[in-house]
Amino acid sequence: MLLVSWNVNGLRACLKKGCAGALRQLDADIICLQETKMERSQAEVDLAGFRQYWNSSVTKKGYSGTAVFSRKEPLKVSYGIGQQQHDQEGRVITLEYSDWTLVNVYTPNAQDALARLPYRMEWENAFREYLLQIDTSKRGTAKPVIVCGDLNVAHQEIDLTHPKTNRNSPGFTDAERGKMTELLAAGFTDTFRTLYPDTTEAYTWWSYRSNARERNVGWRIDYFLVSCRLLPQVRDAVIYSGIFGSDHCPVGLMLQ
Repeated sequence: MLLVSWNVNGLRACLKKGCAGALRQLDADIICLQETKMERSQAEVDLAGFRQYWNSSVTKKGYSGTAVFSRKEPLKVSYGIGQQQHDQEGRVITLEYSDWTLVNVYTPNAQDALARLPYRMEWENAFREYLLQIDTSKRGTAKPVIVCGDLNVAHQEIDLTHPKTNRNSPGFTDAERGKMTELLAAGFTDTFRTLYPDTTEAYTWWSYRSNARERNVGWRIDYFLVSCRLLPQVRDAVIYSGIFGSDHCPVGLMLQ
């Protein structure tokens, strides 16, 4: 089974650049998108055979947003994390399947001058608690969790080109990296870094400035995390750096 995640940075614009064809070529079973910046009715996505699930911002149109396209019908779908203050921007879709639960997320950016960092910290705590509620159960029947999306953080220095000059930049502050460490310590695994601990220059986002993508001056901020007990079923974690259409590239997770 192949799962693909992609921050499309505006799905309507990405569709004009051919992203639907690129997604069809990947032949994934489930496709998770972030930063769709639209509602379902605003564009036709040509992905035959996929069920569609959308979560759009209710407070600011054309902002944030997530979507999931799945060949197999999930047992259950929910939107948000159950906290009104965090569920206004369309950032989370959760789909329960027979063997695991999938969470597609677009984590808030700390923004310029770290203006939104305090909110980001609140979000991180609430989202981690949400994942742990899914991953554990008093009934002992909880399924392992797959988390995918743009987490808006480069966790380690190996995950971006210029760690020293970006030490206090949004996405590489000690606070944001610390929250990622907390999340992993709570029982999750960064699949790509676990499988490829020493791989350098493996990025998923590049600035539009200064030909950053052509020079591969980038950041790895898009992830597939899994509950640690699911790791034996992970065959591979892939970065599709050759696929264009956004300032991010897709990432993939292959399961047995």
